Amino acid sequence: MIVTVLGSGAAAPSATRVQAGVLVEAGAVRLLVDCGAGVVHRMATLGVDWSGLTHIALTHFHADHLSDLVTLFVAWRYGQLPPRSAPLTLFGPPGTLGVLGRLAAAFDVDVTAYGFPVTAIELPRRGTVPLGGGVTLASHPVPHTPESVAYSVSDGVHRLVVSGDTPEDEAFADWAAGCDVLLLECSLPESMAVASHLTPEGVGRMAARAHPRRLVCTHLYPPLEGADIPGLVARWWSGPVMVARDGTVLALPGND
Repeated sequence: MIVTVLGSGAAAPSATRVQAGVLVEAGAVRLLVDCGAGVVHRMATLGVDWSGLTHIALTHFHADHLSDLVTLFVAWRYGQLPPRSAPLTLFGPPGTLGVLGRLAAAFDVDVTAYGFPVTAIELPRRGTVPLGGGVTLASHPVPHTPESVAYSVSDGVHRLVVSGDTPEDEAFADWAAGCDVLLLECSLPESMAVASHLTPEGVGRMAARAHPRRLVCTHLYPPLEGADIPGLVARWWSGPVMVARDGTVLALPGND
């Protein structure tokens, strides 16, 4: 399983980080988790085969996690010759179909009928679905917005957990326990803490409960640039930790 952090930033504009997006490659599965602003062009920058995605999964409906979805579908239809014809499956929490309908009305881009077969599926906030080739996608609620979920991707050997946006939550940490990689949001310094996001210290407490083989911090706002995030996390958890940048690549379970 290969994991590429396409976008390691958050809602605030950054010169070096685009918004949320993670590519997971496992066998024939090429899954994009979230598609915030800049993710599509970042795929081009990194040489990622954006035309070959097989699945998309949305963690929630904030713009910094889905605003490039329309850009991606327009690129598939008008940005390549011939246009995309391969099928795609799009997952999201309850309410996803309504969001897709509103995007269609706003941009005249009906992603469920855009020239190639698209299956849009609302997953239960606690659900598991096969993606093919022994790869499974599982969802778990996190307390960020009413619909917010985290995802687990497993190929039967390795397990990746992507938090999406979340504050501290013991139930989520327990669900993520023992994963090979925990890709966890790390938004703001303690001095700017808000109830809906994590600080490095909160990340450390979550990792101390989940005990991942590797912790990767992402979804950084500019005030954390230059901070000693691993040092702050280490006040609570002494395991391996890295801070993602756009283009960070991980080969599970850590043999990269």
